[in-house]
Amino acid sequence: MAIYHWESKVITRGEGRTACGAAAYMSCSQLYNDYDGIQHDYTRKGGLVWEHVFLPSTAPAEWNDREKLWNAVEAAEKAKDSQLSREFIVALPVELDAAAQVDLKRGA
Repeated sequence: MAIYHWESKVITRGEGRTACGAAAYMSCSQLYNDYDGIQHDYTRKGGLVWEHVFLPSTAPAEWNDREKLWNAVEAAEKAKDSQLSREFIVALPVELDAAAQVDLKRGA
């Protein structure tokens, strides 16, 4: 029996989270947060199957760089309880191979 899982969360400063920290964790990468001066390094986390930043065609080209994108979000939001981003966690059935799972996530 195929089982999938979908979870969505709001990243908010009111809960002590930052968009840069959440993005670094979810992408198993290293990002410097200009807002609070913290270097978030999750490069040794492992387990990442696929990651991608989806941007509209009207978004600035520099936002393809994850660090620039999330620092721009942090700079735009001023309130201490700002809702900075949304996090989507998708787990697809193991019956699908890795390529099929990526195609489903991309919407291809």
